[in-house]
Amino acid sequence: MSVWDDLVGQGPAVAVLREAALAARERHEGREVSPGALTHAWLFTGPPGSGRSVAARAFAAALQCDSPDGPGCGHCSGCHTTLTRSHPDVRSVVPEGLSISVSEMRAVVAAAARLPALGRWQVVLIEDADRLTEQASNALLKAVEEPPERTLFLLCAPSTHPDDVSVTIRSRCRLVSLRIPPADAVAGILQRSGIDAATAEWAAAAGQGHVGRARRLARDEAARERRAEVLAIPASLTSMQACIDAADHLVSAAEAEAAVQILELNAGETEALQTALGAGGTGKGAAAAARGMTAAVRELERRQKSRATRTQRDALDRALVDLAAFYRDVLLVQSGSAVAPAHPDFAADVHAVARRLPQTGTLQRLDAVLACREALELNVKPRVAVEAMTAALRLP
Repeated sequence: MSVWDDLVGQGPAVAVLREAALAARERHEGREVSPGALTHAWLFTGPPGSGRSVAARAFAAALQCDSPDGPGCGHCSGCHTTLTRSHPDVRSVVPEGLSISVSEMRAVVAAAARLPALGRWQVVLIEDADRLTEQASNALLKAVEEPPERTLFLLCAPSTHPDDVSVTIRSRCRLVSLRIPPADAVAGILQRSGIDAATAEWAAAAGQGHVGRARRLARDEAARERRAEVLAIPASLTSMQACIDAADHLVSAAEAEAAVQILELNAGETEALQTALGAGGTGKGAAAAARGMTAAVRELERRQKSRATRTQRDALDRALVDLAAFYRDVLLVQSGSAVAPAHPDFAADVHAVARRLPQTGTLQRLDAVLACREALELNVKPRVAVEAMTAALRLP
């Protein structure tokens, strides 16, 4: 087993990263390496589910690998601690809310300027770099323009579009483009984790190349039920009341799913903060501590609210991705294509909708789903955006 095993269907990208990790080891040991073999900033791009953060973390592990077997052995201390997010020289920036703030980025950049404590390199891994605010991007740009000698920056974003990554940062990064892995490769990963072959093949197809989603569908009965409820919607939209009810169900289900995920986490964070600030204390200074605690708790609540919004949007987006794939399957039926469908277990509904719509109507409904996703990214109220979408999906 090596750190590259979970990067399925990414042969060209793995070859580039292996070569760069080897060059990093040779440079650290004082040997000459070819110009451009190792770059101080990397940008990992690809569609959701392609494994951007997985590739970046595997590369970080290979950089910290201390095994003579070669960079990325997967079993040495450097690899293990990096993969488990406990290596002191690998700093991960994972946005929990809607964006990555400038204060958070400045703190990370300042820490990255130090010499490595244990490993060969300081590595800053920024997942979802497209969520950097403009000020945060500027703070990162200064570090990328004049990087410390032993620091590497690994950024993950959906694309190189200026809306995702600023042009100035993109121009200073080496690009690693990833693709959606094939379904059989995803099924192989699921089987290695103990999932039976039939379930793995179904989940790989339903997950549409997204390894994390496929794994969730294979293991979580509630996730399978939510998917089934979403995919039952297109064939049921025969009246305006059905459209309104469907929108309400989609939004309410996303809110409930988000609430379950963050409730326990929020309670633990609030309790830990109050304990750290001396909640319930008596004696001198207790009143002043209480006043200071109020401000800190309010800031924590603000961050938790932002995280809840992000979690709700992510849950709703998963439903929209399933809906988009449903109408893709309708188009496949209407065009007589032999391409494998994304939702073979809903073939009856797909054929029923295909009989009631012309191809132009199917394309219009697919556009409506994609427009809803875009509206949510632009901070349109979820209920407004989803109701507009379901009205556009109504069957004639």
